[in-house]
Amino acid sequence: MNISYPSRQKELQKLVEKLGLPDRNRVNWQLLDLALTHPTASTQANYEQLEFIGDAVVRLAASELLFETYPGSSVGEFAAIRSLLVSDRTLAQIADSYGFGRYLIVSSSAACDKAGEESRLADAFEAVLAALYLSTNTLQLIRPWLDPHFQPRAAQILSDPARQNYKAALQEWTQGQYKILPEYNVKETGRVHGGEERFTAEVWLRGDLLGEGKGRSIKAAEQAAAQAAFNKLKINN
Repeated sequence: MNISYPSRQKELQKLVEKLGLPDRNRVNWQLLDLALTHPTASTQANYEQLEFIGDAVVRLAASELLFETYPGSSVGEFAAIRSLLVSDRTLAQIADSYGFGRYLIVSSSAACDKAGEESRLADAFEAVLAALYLSTNTLQLIRPWLDPHFQPRAAQILSDPARQNYKAALQEWTQGQYKILPEYNVKETGRVHGGEERFTAEVWLRGDLLGEGKGRSIKAAEQAAAQAAFNKLKINN
């Protein structure tokens, strides 16, 4: 390790011990230090570029896990589950479980911004994943400790379909396939307040109707329409 401050070396070593990495000798300590440096602490050397890479790394790790664990699931189901696994909320929770906030170099003003804490932790988490990935160019230093966090969450999402964010997953799929977002048309079709079919939503893509759904709220109807779209995509694939 070659980091300027001995105290920083010890901090990073403690974090690596918490993660229980299988091969600590392969860690690129300079990148790990960078991954835990907020832009407010340094405009030149910070985690922004690593975060960009980490966004792809965490999706790859989640995708591999889902492919191995649920081989019978559809691509739509994979996307719906993954969208929750890699959300800022989930990543911040995992980061907080390891006390990432104690290792993140950040300005005092940003540290006092409690509203931005979740985003900071999620960003730093992605940056750390990038640093570990670039240390070996594999997921060898990541999946052994990240899988145990993702596995129970994935199982919980599958056991409770209402938690599957099909709308976000559909948006991810359409952006990946066509670089555009789906469009929703919602109408109030029921007069009973709180009724299960009060709203009806349609989701369209490039002039084609992908799905239709009903719900007691606009959000619920859009989620139902997105889920119907995935059922259609599953049939067509």
